[in-house]
Amino acid sequence: MFQKISLSFFIVLSLFAFAQTYEVQYISSYNGKVIPDQSPTLVLANEKENFILNTKIRQQKSEFPYEITQIEKPSNTVISYAFLKPDEIISTSDAESVAKQTFEFTKETKKILGYNCKKAVAKINSNTIEIWYTNDLKINGGPSVLGQSLGFVLEIERNKNSLLSATSIKKVKKTDIEKILNSSVISTDQLGYRDMLWKSRFTTLKVFENETINFSGDSKSDDAIKRFANETIILKKIKFPEIKESDNIFVELKQQSNGDAYDRTGTVFFISQDKKESFLDGLENGVKKLPAYDNGNGKQYFGVTSTESYNPAVEMMRFFTAFGINKFNHIQIKDKTWQTISPYRQDITELKPALSGKELWIGTFIGNYDKGGHQVSLEITIHKSDQQIHKNNTMIPLFNTLNIMEMAGQDYATMFNKDKGLMIEFTLTKDLKNAQLRYITTGHGGWENGDEFVPKTNSILLDGKMIFSFIPWRADCGSYRLYNPASGNFGDGLSSSDLSRSNWCPGTVTNPNFISLGDLKAGKHTIQVKIPQGPTEGNSFSSWNVSGVLLGTE
Repeated sequence: MFQKISLSFFIVLSLFAFAQTYEVQYISSYNGKVIPDQSPTLVLANEKENFILNTKIRQQKSEFPYEITQIEKPSNTVISYAFLKPDEIISTSDAESVAKQTFEFTKETKKILGYNCKKAVAKINSNTIEIWYTNDLKINGGPSVLGQSLGFVLEIERNKNSLLSATSIKKVKKTDIEKILNSSVISTDQLGYRDMLWKSRFTTLKVFENETINFSGDSKSDDAIKRFANETIILKKIKFPEIKESDNIFVELKQQSNGDAYDRTGTVFFISQDKKESFLDGLENGVKKLPAYDNGNGKQYFGVTSTESYNPAVEMMRFFTAFGINKFNHIQIKDKTWQTISPYRQDITELKPALSGKELWIGTFIGNYDKGGHQVSLEITIHKSDQQIHKNNTMIPLFNTLNIMEMAGQDYATMFNKDKGLMIEFTLTKDLKNAQLRYITTGHGGWENGDEFVPKTNSILLDGKMIFSFIPWRADCGSYRLYNPASGNFGDGLSSSDLSRSNWCPGTVTNPNFISLGDLKAGKHTIQVKIPQGPTEGNSFSSWNVSGVLLGTE
């Protein structure tokens, strides 16, 4: 429950109402080196209360969200304030945590800034915390909730490498804290407070919320969500904000069975519309409206490779549904407690150049022929970061053989039964430095000799030369047994979901491979994918879903 109160109540009791107040500044260091460009921690304390903030907050120059902590004395009640936005402040109180703290007291002493200090040690979540405190100031306080009952904490060291140490202590008559705590605040419980503060630290783009992906002839499209291929594809237009170079982007999908008991191929994708044609044309007008790829095996594969006028759908995340999670949890096996949801979360920061500031169609596909199908929720989150891992400023779609429009006639990717395999020609208008191929691959053919269960080498050729070769394989599928209540059990004691597969498991994400291509000159290039696809046996055949985008810096 939320309760709106005025901070002026606390200001009446605040620091400037008492005679002697100390202002203590702390600096953080790691492995003996001061952390650069930090905003020093600031403690304002007297015998009645202790405020913890930093110098930027004190100067009212801090970016949102930020926190101020108040510890009331002598009760050691901790009041936390989170400033989420200029007009949104929440708070919560905790009267128990300080009293529950336990310490090991040592005989070690030292002086910090001329004050006699003693050492206490706390063990928290497998971390060793050393606390140096003084009783010379005759008040309790410090830069953390930890140690508030000991004296005045001047130094905290965690695991012998992370240090927060006082650098100055002075007496003050005025703190200006009332200029910061001068607004109304919403009071909430501790769990709600932590949740609201956590979510305020990143941007969330809600795409789908409890949407059904099933096989049905009923058209359920509306103004917000479009449905295609007999309802096995859902699509929504999303506007991305401008994303900074160092920001991280994650996609997160949650999935449950709504009737389908089988493991199915799924993908989250976006549609690039910066060329004359796009994958959306195929969705709206039929797959044969898209460019065809011909490898000489007598079949045509529509919409799988880029051309001068067309880009295939760009795969953000490939996932595989578990065997009947949630819907079939009534199937009981001794000592097995089934999970109720399959979570899939993946870092897609490398796709930033195609997302930042764009309005794009975001889609999710699950291949199935079940009327109940699956239920999904999808969101994309953008997180501020000081560390830039992916430094590419260019992303070029190349190929995607996953037949997203399977239930609307798009054929399986069986083009690897010829030596040519998959070949894509592309043209760079500028030199591309540190080029990489973001490559996702999974093998399919679910019988004894099918490529789902037979390791096969994937070979990547650039301009006719072999640059990378590996066998995509997952041997950890048994780790996800509790997500697969409807998985069949065999006479040898294994379950279907236990079996190793060609780079996927029921209930998992398939990670992309980042294949280094070096520096590429402007002009025409080719990328070729070769896989020794297994032969057809009766009505059973193998196929390979591969997708690739080119990354680099122009």
